[in-house]
Amino acid sequence: MSEPERRGADWTPSEPEGRGSAWTEERGTSDEGRRYLKAPRQASGKHSMRRVTGAVVAAAVLAAGASLSACGSPATGPNTITLYNGQHLQTADQIVAAFEQKTGIHVVVRSDDEDVLADQIATEGSKSPADVFLTENSPPLESLQAKGLLSRVDSPTLAKTPSRFNSGQGDWVGISARVSVLVYNPSLISASQLPTRISQLADAQYRGKLALAPGETDFQPIVTAYLRANGKAATLAWLKAVNANAAGHVYGDNETAVDKVNRGQAAFALINQYYWFRLRAEIGASNIHSKLAFFAPGDPGYVINVSGAGIMRSSKHQSQAQKFLAFLVSKQAQEIIGTPGTGAGQSLSFEYPIASGVATKSGEPLRSH
Repeated sequence: MSEPERRGADWTPSEPEGRGSAWTEERGTSDEGRRYLKAPRQASGKHSMRRVTGAVVAAAVLAAGASLSACGSPATGPNTITLYNGQHLQTADQIVAAFEQKTGIHVVVRSDDEDVLADQIATEGSKSPADVFLTENSPPLESLQAKGLLSRVDSPTLAKTPSRFNSGQGDWVGISARVSVLVYNPSLISASQLPTRISQLADAQYRGKLALAPGETDFQPIVTAYLRANGKAATLAWLKAVNANAAGHVYGDNETAVDKVNRGQAAFALINQYYWFRLRAEIGASNIHSKLAFFAPGDPGYVINVSGAGIMRSSKHQSQAQKFLAFLVSKQAQEIIGTPGTGAGQSLSFEYPIASGVATKSGEPLRSH
């Protein structure tokens, strides 16, 4: 499912909401492929921009009243759980299918934008039908944790993932990770001309060259990291300058941004690394005309976005939900994430597995900056 492109659209910095967190390391695609990548948003003719929580920036257009997309009914039996899924659809489908086959526990999947789902859970409170919440990024889980809506994850499950990727309180567990990088087209800009620090995206020399998808939740942790490193005033000034530099190259999704760079229609873009690897897998290495570049070690621009999962305190299926989280960090599920591809039975993930010692079998290794 390809989302509408916002050609030449603009986005406006806004005040911080003060919610959420990001992990920082300081110590493109065919239409057929795209329909698997993201949880569905509003079924309208307009692109529904993702709300940026826990950061200083929000998309200019925030559609109201997003509806929850459901597959099936709420869990009603002792061997059925309801998963609120904010992860990429095809990845979740592969993991759920493997879990059901292994355990016999049925999973009802409701998919939508992770922020929409987090707000839905908060609104539903103790009456939420959700048993498990799976996200692309950690801030929605942190938000629910702060509201006291999550159960503690079993210790053996938490132990499968390095502690730096888990909730400090043990209320959610890290599943996979992505890293913020620059994708660039060497025919338009050389590697030596690229910014090496996130702050340099505001430099006037990059006006008309930078592409962004600021409505994506992947952009949220980058801004949060910049905010923590530089403070509110500096972050707002940086965002305004970045906004000016990206004029004419602001897109509705990262799939479009990486595709535009690869086609030579934009010089470089700020994305998570997995979008480039997906594009390469789908169109073939011979059709790739772009490359990846990383920010300098210790820079706030090098952000590790953690996908995680938590169990609702209100869940009436705690045992089954704990089994699902244990499966998410198991070798079997982590290998689904770590062995991506475009064929049948493959996850198309290109994220980094971070649990059970499983390493990615495709793409750039997760670096320790």
